[in-house]
Parts: sequence; structure tokens; C-alpha cells
Amino acid sequence: MNGQEKRTKEQRGIWSRRDFFTRLGWGGLAFFGLAGLIGFIRSAFPRVLFEPPKRFKAGDPKDYVPGEVSEKFKQEFRVWIVREESGLYALFAKCTHLGCTPRWLPAENKFKCPCHGSGFFKDGTNFEGPAPRPLDRFKIELGEDGQLVVDKSRLYSMKPGVDPDDQHPESVLKA
Repeated sequence: MNGQEKRTKEQRGIWSRRDFFTRLGWGGLAFFGLAGLIGFIRSAFPRVLFEPPKRFKAGDPKDYVPGEVSEKFKQEFRVWIVREESGLYALFAKCTHLGCTPRWLPAENKFKCPCHGSGFFKDGTNFEGPAPRPLDRFKIELGEDGQLVVDKSRLYSMKPGVDPDDQHPESVLKA
């Protein structure tokens, strides 16, 4: 080895350019291999969608004013609770046309779907728009502690042209 070769090796340092890129390549390969392994292990533990319970307590029947619609459970459970002179019933806040959530308009005393304009009376009967039938109802009953219990697993599907109270009298809680 002559003096010039010795000097260039000393100036080069501990890694050559080839060594640096080789180590960088192996490091990148190891990083992506580790990321793939973590992704594979993560796939063994799927994400779970927690749904609200099918049965929930809706409070004391005295909390509901006759003739009014309560929107207290619309956001969380998609349910309106209506109290009439005949009793209480729980309406499913889902338009029977395409499944949008109608709005309760207290000044007009009706539900109005913002998507396609379907209109529903307070008892859920459809009177305008493309909705083919009235709003569905859920089972409502008194619990052992005297509170209202809405059971969303029991859906009463209403047929058009018939009064909802007459179709499914069990959907109305006499109070």
C-alpha cells in the first residue's frame, strides 16, 4: 500500500458511501418489515363498534306533557316519545322513505323529513311526500321501578291507510 492509498482511506472515515447506502437500505427494509408485522398482529384484534343498548329507561311518565313530543332521546337512541290523551308511544325517528331523520316542527305540529319533504302527523301517519307508510313505533312499557322502558328490539311496522293506534294497540302505553 503506498502513501496515497493510505491517506485516502484515512480521509474516508469509518464508512464509505457504499456502506452508508447499504445500511440505509437494510434499515428501511427492517422498518417496513416491522411495520408489516405490527399491522398483521393488529389485524388479530378487530375494532368493535359498540351500539347503544336495545332497551333503555326513558324516565317517569309524569315527565311527559300531554300533547307534546319529547326529543330527549332522538340523538342517542333515535326515538321520540309522544304523550297523548290515549297514552304514550315511542316513534322511530327514521323516515320510511329513505331512512333520513325527520325534524319535529312544534309550530306546525308535524314531523318533516329534510331529504325529500315527507310529512308526518304527531302519531306518525304520513300525509305528504314520497314516504310510503307511517313512521314505525317501538314497544314502550312500565318497568318495575315505575319508569318507562323503550324496547328497540320490538319494532311495530305500520301499514299505510290505517290508524297506527288501531294497527298495533300494544304500541301505546295507556297512562
